[in-house]
Amino acid sequence: MDDVPKLVYDDDCHFCTWSATFAVRRGNIQPIRLSEVQEGHSRLGDFERAHLPDDFEECAQLITENAVYSCGAATEESLVIAGVLPRRLIEFLRRFKTYGWLREKTYHTLSNNRDIVSNVLSRDPPVSDHVSEDDVVPEQASR
Repeated sequence: MDDVPKLVYDDDCHFCTWSATFAVRRGNIQPIRLSEVQEGHSRLGDFERAHLPDDFEECAQLITENAVYSCGAATEESLVIAGVLPRRLIEFLRRFKTYGWLREKTYHTLSNNRDIVSNVLSRDPPVSDHVSEDDVVPEQASR
C-alpha cells in the first residue's frame, strides 16, 4: 500500500461527494468510489481491500497506512489529515467513550438524512470532477 490515505465514499450520494471533495481538497487523500470497490475495479490493492470491514458498504471508510477507520471515525480522521481538526484535541476526545458515541450518532444522523442535507451541501459525483490533478490522483474513469 502507498502512504496516501484512501477515502471510500458513496458515489451515488451528493452529500457524500461534497464531504469527500472537502477532505480531498484540503488533505493528501485519494477518493475511491464505493461503486468501483463493489465492482472490483477500484484503486484499492488486495491488502487494502482485505482490511475493509465486512459492512464497508454501510458508511465511509478511510484506509491509512496504520488503520482502517469507518463511519464517523473515517470522517473525523479525514478532517484531521486535512488539517481542519487539531490532532491533539481529537486524540484527547477519543479517550472518552461518550465522544465516540456522539461522533457516530452525528455521522449516522447526517447519513440517514442525506437527502435533506444535500439540499444545502451537495456536489455531483464523482469527486474527481471537483479537484485538480495537483490535489489528488484522479479516480479511474468508469464512465
